[in-house]
Amino acid sequence: MRAWRKVLVWGAVTPFAGWAVLRVSGWEPVWPWTPLVAYTPYAAVVAGAGLLLAAAMRQRVAAVVALATTVVLASTVLPRGFADGQQQVSADGGTLRVLAANLLVGSADETALVTLVARLRPDVLALQELTPDALTRLDAAGLRAALPYAVTRPKRGAGGSAVYARHPLTAAEAIEHGGFRQVRATLRHPSGADVEVVSVHPCALRLYARQPCWRSGLRALPDAGDGGGPLRVLAGDFNATLDHLLVRELLATGYRDAADVTGHGFTATWPQGGRLPGVAIDHVLADERMSVRAFGVHPLRGTDHRPVFAVLALP
Repeated sequence: MRAWRKVLVWGAVTPFAGWAVLRVSGWEPVWPWTPLVAYTPYAAVVAGAGLLLAAAMRQRVAAVVALATTVVLASTVLPRGFADGQQQVSADGGTLRVLAANLLVGSADETALVTLVARLRPDVLALQELTPDALTRLDAAGLRAALPYAVTRPKRGAGGSAVYARHPLTAAEAIEHGGFRQVRATLRHPSGADVEVVSVHPCALRLYARQPCWRSGLRALPDAGDGGGPLRVLAGDFNATLDHLLVRELLATGYRDAADVTGHGFTATWPQGGRLPGVAIDHVLADERMSVRAFGVHPLRGTDHRPVFAVLALP
């Protein structure tokens, strides 16, 4: 009976101990770990259940390992549930309201999206999975009337994207890897500030063969810079969470995740209405020279992603 207790307890504790080691090691193996790491917040909870099991079964060594595992995983995820105070900084240079939405191969309800734009009044809208047909329907629904400036790169399938804006835009060369076009454009804000906006959408991690495309799409995103260039905002479907190493490396260049800053880092953005546990793979990353005033996640009919919205304060 004692042997079965050990097998049961160690079977519950060991996988999450390995998870914790990989998560903090700075090394990210390939499939299937890369998509699995998105569920680290859930792993932290289950690791805590393993600790309770080990304690109840009086398996002291396993309980110590489970306690260390729980502490390590909790320390990586708990900060996203608490605001860090950056949203309190004053906006001497005005504000920038940013909305991003994945259209699910152009199938999102165009009327619902235009209604969301009218309600949230974004200065910038970053769209992903924009098809030629969706572009036509959005224009007919009045999107260009609300946001008259646009850089659009529609494409059949999931690879198109766009940046719409209330203020003038200057197009830059799109980032394209694996057939996914990530539009870049620089917005001239009425305050005089230039803000480079990228509609982020590397290919998804559904299959092992797509991993190089996913990695190259994320690595091609611009760093926040050293403070001498334009302000930068990356907004859209990253197909990655804050637990992915490539996102953490991007943040280390000088970005802040708007959800994390405001304490909404656990709010799932995908899948909307799906059976899988929700994860936060849609983000607004703001240059750390800007502060974050607000963040929210909103429903949208016809897509499996929930749009993300952030209010940023310009320096």
